[in-house]
Amino acid sequence: MQSPDDIARFLWRLPQILRLLAAVEALAMEDCWIGAGVIRNAVWNHLHGFAIDEVPGGDVDVVYCNASDRSRASDLALEGRLRAKLLDVPWSVHNQARMHVANGDPPYRDVADAMRCWPETATAIAARKRGGDVEVLAPFGIADLVGLVVRPTPTFARKLSAYRDRISKKNWSQRWPWLNIVDV
Repeated sequence: MQSPDDIARFLWRLPQILRLLAAVEALAMEDCWIGAGVIRNAVWNHLHGFAIDEVPGGDVDVVYCNASDRSRASDLALEGRLRAKLLDVPWSVHNQARMHVANGDPPYRDVADAMRCWPETATAIAARKRGGDVEVLAPFGIADLVGLVVRPTPTFARKLSAYRDRISKKNWSQRWPWLNIVDV
């Protein structure tokens, strides 16, 4: 895997991921993606030669950006719609238009802008299904993801204690021993 298109083709071959992407596509929202752990973990599992879990990463992070309705109630309503389609999936929906407040950042313009403020470059990956295609969004590229490198984004390079706490809690090196965790 050397490009976002390679990641898209990889995801297209995973029925367990495609069913999630299809459920999100059915929401018919413009800037709406499955991001973070589901995509990252599927790639890391593949690169380690591990089986791809039904829901790699535990929950399924759905991210969208809608500045006209920043309410948590909207997120919960979308989770309900997704749960009605796939009851067995632990959906977690978050409007990125309000997440800047919790993160202490300026307002995000769209999902790609918000992803630039996520903790690690390898986690800043998202995908969506559009018709017969899978699209991948990777504002930092995929080199760290496929290179098994965990490093803070520029935003989290200024929040190193939060980055280090997250790395400690996630304990990724136990699950994926080939990871290279960068401590800036």
